Amino acid sequence: MEVSKKQKSEIKAAFFAAFPDTIPVLTGFIGLGMAYGILMETKGYGPIWSLLMSAIAFCGSMQFVAITLLTIAFNPIQAFLLSIMVNARHLFYGISMLNKYKGLGKIRFFLIYTLCDETFSLVSSLEPPENINRKYYYFAISLLDYLYWIIGSFLGGIVGGLISFNTNGLDFVLTALFVVLFLEQWKTKANRIPAIIGLVATIISRLLFGASNLVIPAMLLILLILIGGRKRYALN
Repeated sequence: MEVSKKQKSEIKAAFFAAFPDTIPVLTGFIGLGMAYGILMETKGYGPIWSLLMSAIAFCGSMQFVAITLLTIAFNPIQAFLLSIMVNARHLFYGISMLNKYKGLGKIRFFLIYTLCDETFSLVSSLEPPENINRKYYYFAISLLDYLYWIIGSFLGGIVGGLISFNTNGLDFVLTALFVVLFLEQWKTKANRIPAIIGLVATIISRLLFGASNLVIPAMLLILLILIGGRKRYALN
């Protein structure tokens, strides 16, 4: 489908408006993506594999887990269940983005495909600047974040093949990025109640179900609390 001059202008304006908002993700994804690429390289998978995994799978934390799955005897049931456990949170992301992505046409399929933790954090809390097309603004954020991750992974694969060093603890950058995003959200008063709910629900789930089984119970508890307090806290 041919893009008109007006659409090109709107898309360009949307990317210029979205880029400053994605800078925290850019800095995090380049570092995190490089860590992933380096770890892949240490297991014998070169930069092309890192690039393809990031472009096709694009599942962040599960990609780190998949490094281990690639180096052991393949168990499809274990891999399937583990993927659900690690990525179950995306179900809740998708539900909460129904209103944001409503009426955006076919472009919403790309937005759904590229919806990750960091993109959700931005899109759920940001509104397009005045005179910026809403559809293209969300598209720009999603595409930029997607490209940051792919580029970071590819660069990491290249660096990992050139430099040899101890990679123990390198995957902690994933946790560090989540902390930074949480602190960014905390700066906005409207986001503090959901943040506190998330922390409390996670701590309770950790105490009741243990560190290896807390994800799904925590997400269900958060969902129930947010639904129950929707009107009280004016959560959308």
